[in-house]
Amino acid sequence: MRLTCLFLFVFFVDSLLAQSTFTSGGKLRPEQAVMDIRHYTIALDVDVQQHTIRGYTIIDVDMLQPTSILLFDLLDSFNIKSITVNDKNQKFVYKNNLITINLSQELPAGKAAVKIEYNGKPHVAIRPPWDDGFTWTKDSSGHPWIAVTAEGTGGKLYYPCKDHPSDEPNEGVDLTITVPKDLVVAGPGLLQKITKKRDKATYYWKTNYTINNYSIVFNIGNYKVVSKNYITINDNTVPMQFYVLQEHAAMAEHHLDVFEQSMHVQEKYFGEYPWIKEKIGIAETPHLGMEHQTMNAYGNKFRYTKIGGKDFDWLMHHELGHEWWGNKITAKDWADYWIHEGICSFGDALYTREMEGEAAYIKWFKNSSLHFENKQPIVIGKDIDEEQAYHADIYGKGAFFMHTLRYVLGDSIFFPTLKQFATNAKYNYDNLVNTDDVEQFFSKTKGTDLKPLFNLYLRTTNKLEILVKRTGLTEYNVSLGNIDMALPLDIATTNGLKKAMINKKGITIKSSTLPVIDPDMFYLTKIIIE
Repeated sequence: MRLTCLFLFVFFVDSLLAQSTFTSGGKLRPEQAVMDIRHYTIALDVDVQQHTIRGYTIIDVDMLQPTSILLFDLLDSFNIKSITVNDKNQKFVYKNNLITINLSQELPAGKAAVKIEYNGKPHVAIRPPWDDGFTWTKDSSGHPWIAVTAEGTGGKLYYPCKDHPSDEPNEGVDLTITVPKDLVVAGPGLLQKITKKRDKATYYWKTNYTINNYSIVFNIGNYKVVSKNYITINDNTVPMQFYVLQEHAAMAEHHLDVFEQSMHVQEKYFGEYPWIKEKIGIAETPHLGMEHQTMNAYGNKFRYTKIGGKDFDWLMHHELGHEWWGNKITAKDWADYWIHEGICSFGDALYTREMEGEAAYIKWFKNSSLHFENKQPIVIGKDIDEEQAYHADIYGKGAFFMHTLRYVLGDSIFFPTLKQFATNAKYNYDNLVNTDDVEQFFSKTKGTDLKPLFNLYLRTTNKLEILVKRTGLTEYNVSLGNIDMALPLDIATTNGLKKAMINKKGITIKSSTLPVIDPDMFYLTKIIIE
């Protein structure tokens, strides 16, 4: 059962390579570098019959210096009715997925509010979640069912924004969505109120937390809200809510129990759930799933596997892990995407370790290593857009690197350090991170420069070279070939298993037969026997 789960995960990862060509991130434009996004207010009326949206977005910004031009991202599938800056009408040009506002007079440094009214048909997802866009479909009872996926394309899929991972709205988002009154809207943060007027219902969602722009999405359906309270690792009570289709409502309570078990494991290794002032949420979607802060998309159709004798949903567990890795801890550049997907995937392996033990965890990584492509480095530079950064190895190989790092540091250092990084205010919420931040944090805790190891795994496609040279009838020299640091290594000999620190000079090992290097596969290795 566990192996089947692994194969499904690899298929999921490989399929994600077919992303939308409308990618986010890349080199930050100078016109956008001078603005700090503080808050978004998005108010839209969704026409589920015509597949259109209409309304407005207010972007609250803090200008770092005076400017005569404002630049925002929005896909070219809309009609812009008007734009005001601090309540004054402005001229604009809208083309090539960009809104260029030519201000009538220079905007000084400081706070400003930009309101953009627009309408139109948003881009339709061809194969969600591997392709971004709106999904307009119906459930088996014939009720409209709408989902939004935007990770690769970013928020510009349906609302004007500064579409770059380096800037998130520090003061959160107000999301107001109007739908036919018999439908329900699931969104991020906390539901403030619902108003109904004639045949319409308006849902007011609000988050005060920093949030990445691709998490600012909503789902619409014939939902029933099934809830329970969750007590966090720090004894805080947080509502756990499942926006489940009415036709599947009978399955919701057990699903929340499965969800709760995943939450316990995630909290053990990564610290308290990050959004305790809001909720733990999932919404059933017509696509497989996606991470969205406090309201993850779930479409795995209650297909459980058994781990440790208990029902387990690999998709729900993985997306939950992104509440820490991706949402709370966020890379400022898509080049460091592995921090989201690699460490989150490492959390998938930790669930197996927690429920079935160390041997099952080792087997998990031995199986996963069979699927690495290793065609390009995990970190390929800086100022990378999402499409360039995205490939399967940021998941599996990124997770394997954490597995290696655990072995190198030892559990007594590694696990506390991992949790400390996830809970250190310097690296979370408003403070975005990169690969060097992770490396320097672990290096400082270990008291050893780990940069050579980070570089080998993340910035090259090389494997760790281990040289084994016979120097006598029962003697061998074991040394490292392509890394300038000492590393621990398990070596199996006829005298038993030996763990030793080795470097380029090497050590002498006595064995009547050829030693077996790294039998439990803590490294990705290239063994050279002389």
